[in-house]
Amino acid sequence: MSTESDIREFLASRRARITPQQAGLPAYGGKRRVPGLRREEVALLAGVSIDYYVRLERGHLAGASEEVLDALAGALQLDDAERAHLYDLARAAAKRPARRTRRVRGPLPDSVLRVLHAMTDAPAFIRNGRLDILATNTLGRALYAPLFPDGSARTVNIARAQFLTPQGRDFFPHWEESVNTTVSLLRTEAGRAPHDTELTGLIGELVTRSEEFRTAWAKHNVRLHHTGRKSFHHPAVGVLSLDFDAMELPARPGLTLTAYSAAPGTPDHDALRLLAAWAATEEARPADGRAVAGPHDR
Repeated sequence: MSTESDIREFLASRRARITPQQAGLPAYGGKRRVPGLRREEVALLAGVSIDYYVRLERGHLAGASEEVLDALAGALQLDDAERAHLYDLARAAAKRPARRTRRVRGPLPDSVLRVLHAMTDAPAFIRNGRLDILATNTLGRALYAPLFPDGSARTVNIARAQFLTPQGRDFFPHWEESVNTTVSLLRTEAGRAPHDTELTGLIGELVTRSEEFRTAWAKHNVRLHHTGRKSFHHPAVGVLSLDFDAMELPARPGLTLTAYSAAPGTPDHDALRLLAAWAATEEARPADGRAVAGPHDR
């Protein structure tokens, strides 16, 4: 990934989506040769010279002041995620430290794991910015079981499983929406951590092996992922549509704890209870597939 090309393509794609009418500019007659705003129109809205804006869009964000970046974000009508991404790109161009504290490697603290496993009625897991699942509680493991081949305990990457395995497509029933979310999260992380070689390797693998990922990646969309609703197709309980809340872990920058829930009395809540029963059955099943005898079976 090249920072200059990322800046160029990001700014050009944001400029292309805004019409003069949306920007409050007069629309003169005749066919426009470019979609969205022209460079000179963005420069006018941002209060900078056309030559300076052209330089910025060519990838030269290093040295741009906060005032200029804010003006550019306003002219391009960036949302919060896009504005943060613009600042991340500017930091990368200037080779300044990322806006997050340096990631801490190593095992998860016991206190964090205790909190995770104390959440007994909600599927929950901890991931990093590359979308590696680092830890789950019992229900979280049950929910994401289709992504863990043969019950393996190894780390699973959500994006790799989604795009490169057959079970990934089955697991996410709202495929297009899920693709956009996954790719946008990885694009956001790429702006935050441009020198993460594992992330660069993952993106290179996905771009090479998945046309769907490659197409979505080229859109340069980013997003924040704090709360919302997500659907899954689980082979044991069917389709679940669950609310999620994602919380960053202050003690471990770069890690996020995500928990799912459903309103009581809804079919999705019933499906979660069924998932819990299925998880208990699976936990009682030894490696050879036989159920462990209960006290009344002896």
